[in-house]
Amino acid sequence: MPTQYPMAGGCDCGFIRYQLHCQPLVVHCCHCTWCQRETGSAFALNAMIESDQVELLSGEPMIVATPSASGQGQQIARCPKCQVALWSHYAGSGPLTTFVRVGTLDNPQMLPPDVHIFTSTKQPWVLLPESVPTFAEYYDRQQVWRDDSLKRAEILRPKIKAYRQSLNNA
Repeated sequence: MPTQYPMAGGCDCGFIRYQLHCQPLVVHCCHCTWCQRETGSAFALNAMIESDQVELLSGEPMIVATPSASGQGQQIARCPKCQVALWSHYAGSGPLTTFVRVGTLDNPQMLPPDVHIFTSTKQPWVLLPESVPTFAEYYDRQQVWRDDSLKRAEILRPKIKAYRQSLNNA
């Protein structure tokens, strides 16, 4: 059954509601120790999507700056009432891409992982399916992403370059 968009999600208390207007570029299941610590679980499941394809329907998240393995930090959008983490913006592309926590979607089963990353630090009791690509660290997009996602990434590339340049000039 194909996934229908828009796809809605939100926090536990219902204050924040949002929707995705299209299929994510990719869904990462990240097993790095940073994601394990931040989630209090064995991994984080993030749907990477262009930020202009995420619509905030209600509420206003608070943005929490947290450290990251890159040393550049990330901005986590949390519900100010129930504190659920809804999405992140990482330093590499800043506010141009959103990494939506798949578990906050109303139907998270509709977005299974496209790839397992940083499996060198995964918990030994987590068993990964052979049908999903796995990488000890990160990967080359050309090996994993769908053609339409690669095309969308090319459209984003000059915007990300300009964003990074604006940070260097600030």
